[in-house]
Amino acid sequence: MRRRMVFSTLVVTVIAVMLLGLPLGALTYKLVHDEASRQLEGEAELIGAESDNMLELHGELDLAELDREHPNRFVRITPADGPTAVTAGDPALNPDAADSPRLLKATVTTNRGTRVDVWSDGEDVQESVVRAWLGIASLSLLAIGVAVGLSMFQARRLTLPLVDLAATAERLGSGVTTPWGHRYGIPEADRVAEVLDRSAERIAGLIATERHFATDASHQLRTPLTALTMRLEEIIAESGNPQVVREEGEAALAQTERLVETVESLLGRARKSQNPEVEAVELDPVLNHLQAEWSPVFQQEKRRLLVTGDPGLTAMTVPTDLAQILATLVENAYKHGAGTVTIRRLDTGQSVRVEVSDEGEGVPEHLSSRIFEREVSGGGGTGLGLALARHIAESEGARVELVQTRPTTFALFLPAGAGGLSKMSGPF
Repeated sequence: MRRRMVFSTLVVTVIAVMLLGLPLGALTYKLVHDEASRQLEGEAELIGAESDNMLELHGELDLAELDREHPNRFVRITPADGPTAVTAGDPALNPDAADSPRLLKATVTTNRGTRVDVWSDGEDVQESVVRAWLGIASLSLLAIGVAVGLSMFQARRLTLPLVDLAATAERLGSGVTTPWGHRYGIPEADRVAEVLDRSAERIAGLIATERHFATDASHQLRTPLTALTMRLEEIIAESGNPQVVREEGEAALAQTERLVETVESLLGRARKSQNPEVEAVELDPVLNHLQAEWSPVFQQEKRRLLVTGDPGLTAMTVPTDLAQILATLVENAYKHGAGTVTIRRLDTGQSVRVEVSDEGEGVPEHLSSRIFEREVSGGGGTGLGLALARHIAESEGARVELVQTRPTTFALFLPAGAGGLSKMSGPF
């Protein structure tokens, strides 16, 4: 592309120089010859006036004086009353000589009838024309050189952004999604660069969403899978007791249904196709189910899980999301806390608050302000649970806060609900 631009510019410049230079050269030739002819004609008029003056004063022409005053001219004077013409000046310029050079001639006739013919060397005129043509040619070559230089500069200025944009596209294709941020001062190229940068940001967002979905899915699916595994192990251990097998089978089926709901919730949140539908949910059944699910795990560690506070509360939330958030808080207390874990439900009038606390050492001071950030953990965890719980809560108009560091107490604030309230979409 760069060569084509330089070549095309060179061709256009040469054509333009020829279209302007050739007529200018012809005009220069004519102007130089016309100027030399006018100058020679003026000299002839001057010689004629001098000749008339000599004839009037002396009755004859002083040829020696004419030779001194016009050494580079050949002059032929023919008086009006004289039978013959006289000559003066340089004999080498005599047009009748066999070896005379190319001459330029001017003829005038005075008021007394004296005819004066003057010849000058035409080579001087030709040299002036050649010098003028050389000047025109030099300017033409300079114009061509400047045009080629500017075309090379412009070609480089236009091609370098294309090379850079190609490299940016290659980076995007190889998975490097950092915006390049280069601008070139060319509106069209800058527009393409802006589009590529926005594409890089969108690709980075899509990749981040996919990664978050994968990590969130692995974290959210782990708890119901663990509970399902425990139920299946219990069924195997009590295979000889039909009643226990039936009870554990029903519990395993419930965990399977919960697993399906969790998967559907994850897929819906990943697509972001619609806002979650919140509804009035009674807290007691959710908390009782959570206690029944986690109590065996706590009993194995000789710990307890208690549910206290105001019974009969109703909140506006999504049942599956509420169960997931509370399970995350309980799991966090189980892994990182100690002693009894207490779930306390309180009616604050404007909202319903569910607190989850334990009797452990608490959250370190350096982590308290960053506890809800992704991949921030007090040790031994993935650092995803609390961040995911807060994200789910905020998507439906609730919030999760660390209200006390020692002992560790997390609180879930839910909009208060009323019996029989229809479903509504929460903020996403």
